Amino acid sequence: QVRLVESGGGLVQAGGSLRLSCAASGRSASSYGMGWFRQAPGKEREFVSGINWSGDTTYYADSVKGRFTISRDNAKNTLYLQMNSLSPEDTAVYYCAAKIDYCKGYGCYAQTFEYDYWGQGTQVTVPS
Repeated sequence: QVRLVESGGGLVQAGGSLRLSCAASGRSASSYGMGWFRQAPGKEREFVSGINWSGDTTYYADSVKGRFTISRDNAKNTLYLQMNSLSPEDTAVYYCAAKIDYCKGYGCYAQTFEYDYWGQGTQVTVPS
């Protein structure tokens, strides 16, 4: 069992930055692949970014590529998402998720059904 707790969301003006964190606890948490997803009101949950267990392979949705950076610190069992140049289109609840890292590649990391554990989410609001 892995427990995930997100933090760092909030209200930020367009063009600003936020860093989300996801603290993981449980057996072998550092061995899981991790991902960030987001869900805006009335929309489906969508993939934002993913990272393998060692942190040397990352994946990004086209909509955030070049603006967001995913990273992890396995010594602290913490996942991060640095978000820069935020726009109103980034407004959503952001979720972190963990997956047993047997399925690799963008397709595996981008699908919600590949993940075994989810956090409760943190709200990010960028007013227009």
